[in-house]
Amino acid sequence: MLSSFSDDEYLAEGFRLLPNPRCAAYNVTDVSVAPTSGREAVGSASPDTPKMPAGGYADLSRESPEPRIRATVGSSLVTRTPIKNLAPFPDGFVTVAGWVETVRDQKKVQFVILRDESGAVQLVNPATRDLEDGASAEEHAAAALTETIGALAHGTMVRVTGELKHDERVKLGGIEVKIATLEVVSEALPETPIADDSSLDKRLDWRFLDLRRPEASLIFKIQTTFEHALRSWWVERDFIEIHTPKLMASASESRAELFEMEYFETKAYLAQSPQFFKQMAQPAGFGKVFEIAPAFRADPSFTSRHATEFTSIDAEISWIDSHEDVMQMHEQLLAHAIGAVAAKHGAAIETAFGVELSAPTMPFPRIPLAVARQIVADGGYEIPRTDGDLDPEAERRLSAWVKANHGSDFVFVTDYATGIRPFYHMRREGDPTVTNSYDLLYNGTEISTGAQREHRLDVLIAQAREKGLEPEELAFYLDFFRYGVPPHGGFGMGLARVLMLMLGLGSIRETTYLFRGPTRLLP
Repeated sequence: MLSSFSDDEYLAEGFRLLPNPRCAAYNVTDVSVAPTSGREAVGSASPDTPKMPAGGYADLSRESPEPRIRATVGSSLVTRTPIKNLAPFPDGFVTVAGWVETVRDQKKVQFVILRDESGAVQLVNPATRDLEDGASAEEHAAAALTETIGALAHGTMVRVTGELKHDERVKLGGIEVKIATLEVVSEALPETPIADDSSLDKRLDWRFLDLRRPEASLIFKIQTTFEHALRSWWVERDFIEIHTPKLMASASESRAELFEMEYFETKAYLAQSPQFFKQMAQPAGFGKVFEIAPAFRADPSFTSRHATEFTSIDAEISWIDSHEDVMQMHEQLLAHAIGAVAAKHGAAIETAFGVELSAPTMPFPRIPLAVARQIVADGGYEIPRTDGDLDPEAERRLSAWVKANHGSDFVFVTDYATGIRPFYHMRREGDPTVTNSYDLLYNGTEISTGAQREHRLDVLIAQAREKGLEPEELAFYLDFFRYGVPPHGGFGMGLARVLMLMLGLGSIRETTYLFRGPTRLLP
């Protein structure tokens, strides 16, 4: 299999190809080209390989079992095979590119572990050292390649063409690539600022390097699958995706956790949630809406599950009878999305994180808050909070009880008291001390709040006043309810928190691409 550059292509890119007779199927006819762009490719050659066609492109007519990536660079066509796709290929020439993970520079042979976004592969080069006087051009080229490989630092970006060989003795995937040419695309400093034992904060300082870890990149592949599955479930059921503004004229939740900013001649606030705007879609006649977008909380917490900026997963639906309709939508959505992650990444998750992931069984248990508090008390824990809610330890204990007695990683805690819910949560008919709302716990931690919303304008105004809010402050929101609005409800859920609990990790800092907290604005 031929996948290489012609001498004309290397001329165009300013590369210098040095001959080495060790690889029997690589053709370079001119070995005297000097670099013109500061980049140099060194490698091996043979006159036995057919020359490139006149157009300067490799012969790609032979069908490959897996797709390759093509990118035009200057006048050259670069054909790169993702490392994960190498195994099905027959032995032959391939081009791979990525960063150097390790180099083992032995006396007679050199090994390089090359990693790209898809996986890792072993590269091998027979070392040529200590040339004698009168050494041939081919020997000088081989020695230059040996010297280049020996100087490679961890993280250096390289492009390599070589001969793929299947060998079950190779521990890394049973394949290796014998280097024919190696181009140093971007050199790395020899000492990296983080190591395997670096603290989480130190790793976050150098997040772009930290994300090279296979388990770190896996998190965001999982995130991609999870979000895609959420969207697919919604779209297949005729939900409409919306994008709500993140600059607001007033608070959407509580002024206690509100980022205020100058906005020309007035003040603006960063959205704590899309709550008001997704409710606006209900009188607009959208029926069912969703959004996955940033939200902001001026929360000074330093816990493992809080952030000042996070990605919020939100949905709102019309024509519901109670919060039970929202819970059914919520559990079906999560079962589908987690099942999709398990199907695509289950084996990798077990290897990287030791978690056996599977789609959760429905329905999730439902436990009223008062009953949940009693279960926790019967287990010997007295909740110190005085507002009637659960604290983190109570959530863990309740979840452990649910797991032991119901076999579920999820539990809906329902029927929250009016005093600890927002003014727009509908109150129970016949018992206004209780709201039609819930929290969803996953593996011991709350991930979401959902509720039926109050859609009757007079009731909504009265409940706002009870919470110390003046209707004038909420004028634009209350206008949504003056021209007819169906009964509706929905939920908001933190993406990073769900991923943290799904993978058994200790902090949302691990599952957030770039974390933002009270003391972190960089990188």
